[in-house]
Amino acid sequence: MRLCNFRRRDAAGDLEAGVVAGESVLPLHELLGAARAMPLAPGLLPDLASLADRMASHNRGRPPVGLPLSEIVLGPPVHPVQSFRDFYAFEEHVRAARARRGLEMVPEWYEAPAFYFSNPAALLGAEAVLTPPRYGTWLDYELEIGCVIGRGGKDIDVSDAERHIAGYTIINDWSLRDVQRREMKVGLGPAKAKDFATSVGPTLVTADELGERRDGKGYDLGMRARVNGKLLSHGNWKTIHFSFAEMIAHASRGVALLPGDLLGSGTVGTGCLLELGPEVHDGWLRPGDEVELEVELLGVLRNRIGGL
Repeated sequence: MRLCNFRRRDAAGDLEAGVVAGESVLPLHELLGAARAMPLAPGLLPDLASLADRMASHNRGRPPVGLPLSEIVLGPPVHPVQSFRDFYAFEEHVRAARARRGLEMVPEWYEAPAFYFSNPAALLGAEAVLTPPRYGTWLDYELEIGCVIGRGGKDIDVSDAERHIAGYTIINDWSLRDVQRREMKVGLGPAKAKDFATSVGPTLVTADELGERRDGKGYDLGMRARVNGKLLSHGNWKTIHFSFAEMIAHASRGVALLPGDLLGSGTVGTGCLLELGPEVHDGWLRPGDEVELEVELLGVLRNRIGGL
């Protein structure tokens, strides 16, 4: 399934859940025969298989009527997100970003997947306009994979961890690099460099949609970033050093993960201006720039940068 949260363009209102089918979105409450619209919230995530069965049963013999994608606005595919841990799982990115600062890899990086907590209250959906804060100027994108926890648990074994995943999505971990540079000198962070916005979407894609593309610790799916139509980043999910199962097992040590928790992979190799050098874009991101992050089978996460 490809699940989403959306608003209708012609009406103000709360997010409601839908299932993407081709170029249409089918409202979930209509598929389930429910009386009113509902968002795709954490409470629906633990049993998506049952959800699919109930949808099929309710609509047997009568194809549902969908809304064209042109008539909706997509929000973050899960709302609310309970917590957001962003990892650092692609070795190519870590090595290249450290090298630009004159640093070698540290052996501790290979011992366990590192992460920091970011702000689950500052998520943007696909097509949303990002208004950067005024306290930094070196704005960067970061091309990442996200997974959403569907079934909670504590001290989850790595062999069982994938059963806790509801689905996958794309993440743009927006960053203010001048702020991050100052924060990291203190030895605690990043903090305000990442606090202001993270884009997530366009949909939540269940693992069965990824077919036979499994490869190593990830999937053989190309990852690309374009700014104003120009291809800047080109990586692949299969190059990830730590799997999402390993991230989940580590994150759940001594603490419960909850349905609706979001985990980010960290940036894929070549997946940001910090790694490539801002000169590939003639400087850092600016108002008016349009950033498109694309992952095969997961879709395109597109945002425009608004005025400061």
